[in-house]
Amino acid sequence: MTAPHTHRIAVDSVTLAYDRNVIVENLSTRIPDGGFTAIIGPNGCGKSTLLRSIARILAPQQGTIALDGRDIARHRPKELARQIGLLPQSSTAPEGITVAGLVERGRFPHQTPFAQWSEQDEHAVLQALRAAAVEDLSDQHVDMLSGGQRQRVWIAMTLAQQTGILLLDEPTTFLDISHQIELLELFADLHDQGRTIVAVLHDLNHAARYASHLIVMKHGRIVDEGDPRQILTADLVADVFGLNCVVVDDPETGTPMIVPRARPRRT
Repeated sequence: MTAPHTHRIAVDSVTLAYDRNVIVENLSTRIPDGGFTAIIGPNGCGKSTLLRSIARILAPQQGTIALDGRDIARHRPKELARQIGLLPQSSTAPEGITVAGLVERGRFPHQTPFAQWSEQDEHAVLQALRAAAVEDLSDQHVDMLSGGQRQRVWIAMTLAQQTGILLLDEPTTFLDISHQIELLELFADLHDQGRTIVAVLHDLNHAARYASHLIVMKHGRIVDEGDPRQILTADLVADVFGLNCVVVDDPETGTPMIVPRARPRRT
């Protein structure tokens, strides 16, 4: 009998590179099951590269990434796509496709030659359209939408996949502040329902408020990881981001809130 895995996703001593340009070197981590993990760090530190490797888009030069104790390279693509959903940083929709048509593609991993479109698929698509607040756009062509609307449509497609693990690469890109918060609240709800969320986020205060687990990266390595309340300090922010700040309690949630120190002004 196989022992249960504490973490479904395990990253062990991976080195990740594009051609000969090494981005991440000898990195190991575990993604907490049912947690909301935010990966933070300065531009170019390897956040998105790490996420792409977990999604099996980028194969490690060294080391392994395992899902349920099995190297993800050994999972069949459809099998993996039923377990892990990915919202990439940028995507291109087929020309002329409607919003509903694109979101329906999220059901592809569940299709087989003997089980085509079903009521369950229809329900999953409708739920995803509603959750991403794009139901009223379902008949419109994706290429006619604004950047923010397109981002929400791609999120809907990812939600329609109905995976237990969601990988989100800068999910709030192109969105105004109200839609950013709406989507982060949606991801928080999915986390509360038991889904494992892994998101690359740029806004430290968003990461601190919504994540249950932080992975802090710099120069392709993990500097620290853990509960935001325990690891997010002014010293850490200064070391990783070069920002002089104070960390106070968010008045709404009690989570850490980063406040940049003001420069002295001439009077």
